[in-house]
Amino acid sequence: MDTPSGPGNGPGNELGNFLRTRRALLRPEDVGLPSYGGQRRVPGLRREELAMLAGVSAAYYTRLEQGQSANASDGVLDALARALRLDADEHAHLRNLARPGRAARRPAPRAASVRPGVRQLAEAMGEIPVIVLDHRYDVLHWNPLGHALTAGHLAADAPARPAERPNAQRLLFLDPHARELYPRWELEARRAVAALRLEAGEHPEDRALAELIGELSMKSKEFTALWARHKVLSCTSGTKDFHHPVVGSLTLSYEMLRAPGAEGAAQQSVLAYSAEPGSPSEAALRLLASDLTTAAPAPRVEHDRQGPTVR
Repeated sequence: MDTPSGPGNGPGNELGNFLRTRRALLRPEDVGLPSYGGQRRVPGLRREELAMLAGVSAAYYTRLEQGQSANASDGVLDALARALRLDADEHAHLRNLARPGRAARRPAPRAASVRPGVRQLAEAMGEIPVIVLDHRYDVLHWNPLGHALTAGHLAADAPARPAERPNAQRLLFLDPHARELYPRWELEARRAVAALRLEAGEHPEDRALAELIGELSMKSKEFTALWARHKVLSCTSGTKDFHHPVVGSLTLSYEMLRAPGAEGAAQQSVLAYSAEPGSPSEAALRLLASDLTTAAPAPRVEHDRQGPTVR
């Protein structure tokens, strides 16, 4: 019988929910099993079929999916990952969900602040947009071009004030400017939620992260629908399309560089954007940078008997 039952199948059973959604994505013919035609009662593989592929008993797998077995060995988890055809990110997420006790013993990361060395690095990369994020996707710092590219409508010094610190996930789902900035908003939303779920699996003890997820779930139907898919993805590189209100369309490559946090804090990520040399996007990025320069207030010149003095 494949009908969920028991207390372990509530929304709090993240491991069971993840296994069920991954199982539903596989068809018998995908893994070399006969489908026998006709209408199947459940989407994807049955529990018994997945248990057979993983080499465990159907009863044991059912207990695991229902949250009633918290001591699955690495071998069992690896076998399940192979049977479900999980990628590296999904495999890591499976292990995090199966071992919540290990993560819970770690102290919750304290409020983050950008490390001086990371800030210096971001400012030195003045010709490309750079944003520093923590594991909750709070913006700890951005250089002037990073601010102008992604959130020029916000105060430039907002990351320095924890109470007003922007959050990249909150901006994407709740700020109407994001719908205009990202012409492929649906793609950005899918990647963002998958990356956030990966972080949630690594930091199950983080109350602030859980509160962010709860807020987005209440305020955004799109977020809620994507969160229910249980997709995980480490978005460390790729390309993004922008439609900037000042310089128009850009296609930029991005790289996410990981840096350890200060003592007692989680790691920080340096998100850097760049354009293909000689491309229209590079010209647009230079135009945005020059716009920042021309927008800066000109130095005040005072005249006295000794000649002009710049102040």
